Amino acid sequence: MILHPQLEKDCVTVGRFPLSLLLLINDSNYPWFILVPQREHIREIHQLSEIDQQQLMHESSVLAECIEQAFNADKINIAALGNMVPQLHVHHIVRYTTDKSWPAPVWGNVPASPYSADDSNNLCIKMRLLLKEKQLQ
Repeated sequence: MILHPQLEKDCVTVGRFPLSLLLLINDSNYPWFILVPQREHIREIHQLSEIDQQQLMHESSVLAECIEQAFNADKINIAALGNMVPQLHVHHIVRYTTDKSWPAPVWGNVPASPYSADDSNNLCIKMRLLLKEKQLQ
């Protein structure tokens, strides 16, 4: 499967679930992850097979639980918008009542603040370890 160029530009690959590629958005304002189902020409969740829909929901739930605990989130925002990137991808954004955009959506609210290479790498390692414990990596 080919990753959309915008996702390629904006993200770092964390790992792979059985169905989805796990990405980290390069914006340190929020811990922000994306699941991209590894299926060609899919724009909407309902276009996935029923088995893949169930797998995506499972992966999303496990990811949300992990990031909620790992980052002590006040809220996890989960969305599959696709307005800018038509390839099906599901955002998982850790939100805090004290973050720069609260309570508004994160899109376009404040400029992205890229991670340093070390911070990005450390965050990816942290997530791989957490997900390995859940036996998904």
